[in-house]
Amino acid sequence: MMDRDRIQGIGMTSQRTRERLVRHLGDRGIRDARVLNVMRYTPRHLFVDEALSSRAYEDTALPIGFGQTISQPWVVARMTEELIRDWNPSKVLEIGTGSGYQAAVLAELVDQVYTIERVRGLYERCRNLFRQLDRHNIHQRLGDGADGWPSAAPFDAILLTAASERVPDALVAQLRDGGRLVAPVGGQGESQMLEVMERRPDGTLARQSLSAVAFVPMREGTE
Repeated sequence: MMDRDRIQGIGMTSQRTRERLVRHLGDRGIRDARVLNVMRYTPRHLFVDEALSSRAYEDTALPIGFGQTISQPWVVARMTEELIRDWNPSKVLEIGTGSGYQAAVLAELVDQVYTIERVRGLYERCRNLFRQLDRHNIHQRLGDGADGWPSAAPFDAILLTAASERVPDALVAQLRDGGRLVAPVGGQGESQMLEVMERRPDGTLARQSLSAVAFVPMREGTE
């Protein structure tokens, strides 16, 4: 088990600092009380390098090594809010575990989270962290996110934490009818939009664009 004081934080990682972040998220339009509450109690400082822990509750992306970043809290809250809006998905697939922060947030709101990471160093770091935090409903896999997780499909919802010009067909196929997919869409160096897609019975996607975002590009293979 992880030390309770480390989870709760002190100084710039304390609960008071988290409350300021939650008020800021509310001011920026996050309305779902479930999401705000999870953002309040999830210890984001544990998902960044210790040298950056004093900045963990700023509304900004931070580097986590391997050329990757932890998304800014507003983006995590916005994507989560859209994923669970007006319903309660039970099984969610996340493409791009990264720091593990988004998966940890989802794990407090849905029954089962399946998350795929292509970078072994990040995969192993998150495996240890999830174990220490007792997030036993998070299932991890090292692999190419574009392939999804066929043996666990179909999923009620899918969330991508890296941008691509087009959502891979394999992921659409693993989304159940009526399921929801939230993803940043756009190429590297191009304008990206956060989109919500719902799978119709004929397999096509109904799409809605939400807001401009900036994500690292989705890459193939593992490293």
